[in-house]
Amino acid sequence: QSTVAWIFSRMFRNGFLLLLMSVVFYHEHANAQKKKETLLSEKVTQMMEWASKRSVIRMNGDKFRRFVKAPPRNYSVVIMFTALQPQRQCGVCRQADEEFQVLANSWRYSSAFTNRVFFASVDFDEGSDVFQMLNMNSAPTFLHFPSKGKPRRSDTYELQVRGFAAEQLARWVADRTDVQIRVIRPPNYAGPLLLGFLLAVIGGLAYLRRHNLEFLFNRNVWAFSALCFVLIMTSGQMWNHIRGPPYAHKNPSTGQVSYIHGSSQAQFVAETHIILLFNAAVTMGIVLLCEAATSDMDIGKRKIMCIAGIGLVMLFFSWLLSIFRAKYHGYPYSFLMS
Repeated sequence: QSTVAWIFSRMFRNGFLLLLMSVVFYHEHANAQKKKETLLSEKVTQMMEWASKRSVIRMNGDKFRRFVKAPPRNYSVVIMFTALQPQRQCGVCRQADEEFQVLANSWRYSSAFTNRVFFASVDFDEGSDVFQMLNMNSAPTFLHFPSKGKPRRSDTYELQVRGFAAEQLARWVADRTDVQIRVIRPPNYAGPLLLGFLLAVIGGLAYLRRHNLEFLFNRNVWAFSALCFVLIMTSGQMWNHIRGPPYAHKNPSTGQVSYIHGSSQAQFVAETHIILLFNAAVTMGIVLLCEAATSDMDIGKRKIMCIAGIGLVMLFFSWLLSIFRAKYHGYPYSFLMS
């Protein structure tokens, strides 16, 4: 009987201890969960307060570690890592920052705005420790930090391929967060004013020469206009309009500026201008060769035109071919230049 009583007493004591430990554990877990919810609420409130003042929240190392890197977090953060200080001489950063501001303002002032996504920026001179933490050596760079887990490879925006236009960034944000942002740009009256001025000039010239409108039927005028349009289209101006690529790329570590993109899937604005000039020079050479063969000038001038035309065609076509080889790696042919 004493043995049975001892067993029951042991069981009662162990059960009581287990119950006590369960109560303590539950209490601690509840406190920890409450602290976590309180901390999360404070972080969301602070982020909303910053976003109400500026669509793009400026962050340094401390803010980044507390509000982006450290849990808990139930919101996504899209961050542009940039270098906007004048001494950095990053023209691309300023262009990308303007587009990023357009995207952030479109989200901040839309009726669908919530605390699901925030937009922020980290400048190199204000958060160099963040650049070191992420092993980042170029700017501008766009990263998405999801509400749960660590960023994956697809959370890094492919700037060189897609450009930094606000519309392209909005598509990427929608793909990563399921948040649809309708980009609303501030009105730009430069285009309509320029078109109006051009039409006014043409109308004024037509009025002044209303008794002699033969220039409207001049085939050289129409041929030159058509040639300019063809050169603009074949150089890639529509790509620039749709994709919004940077003018050039400057490597912050070396300071070297690249005007030609190294991939066949993208291009810079400067590259478009270079191709336009090269195509125009080749066209000019062909025109000179045609004029040398068909004009009524003396033989000396025709020889000069022929030599100049051959020189222009050979030199600038060789440069065009070298650019093509640089973008399409493995292309086996070259002319004059490697």
